[in-house]
Amino acid sequence: MLYPWHLYVMSFLYIVAGILHFIKPKTYLRIIPDYLPNPKFLVKLSGAFEIVLGICICIPALKTISIYGLIAMLLVFLLVHFYMLKNEKTGAGIPKWVLILRIPLQFILMYWAYSYITL
Repeated sequence: MLYPWHLYVMSFLYIVAGILHFIKPKTYLRIIPDYLPNPKFLVKLSGAFEIVLGICICIPALKTISIYGLIAMLLVFLLVHFYMLKNEKTGAGIPKWVLILRIPLQFILMYWAYSYITL
């Protein structure tokens, strides 16, 4: 089944983001909230989920469950965004206004994924 080009763009973005968890793990390690256990494992796990879900949204039989998985993942990632806002060290020098804009961006990404449910 052929999907609209923008679903493939979304797929590509999640796959690349997931791969970056393995290429640049230190970037992600510093933003894992300190109250979560085993940060190295969480970075690898979240990267693997992004890759797998990014691939699976292009597979008709797995698309819907993958979209719900992406939405759940984006909800969990809100923890990281709020954690980065709370602490200058974890904010990695990113301007506060950018960190604030990332929160509504998560909801836009969730909506973007959800919009493919009916395809």
